[in-house]
Amino acid sequence: MPKPPKIQLGRYIVANPKICHGKPTFVGTRIMVSQILKRVAKGISWDAISAAWDGDVSKEAIAEAVTIACHTFETDAVGYGEESIGAWS
Repeated sequence: MPKPPKIQLGRYIVANPKICHGKPTFVGTRIMVSQILKRVAKGISWDAISAAWDGDVSKEAIAEAVTIACHTFETDAVGYGEESIGAWS
């Protein structure tokens, strides 16, 4: 069975089954959105995050990731219990 086509999740974010097992990444990279969001959650500045990836992830791309994560939280968070949070750390 063929893999589904890539899904454009935003201007900067894509989910492509051929890249990082289909996990959301930033367009043109193998940088997973979750990697960036973990750094945002640790309080690392967006400038420092962007610099750590040689500018391959812009502040606009980080903002889009945060916006999508916020929307996902608002619409789907009820399905996640406290026991799931430790698995994400």
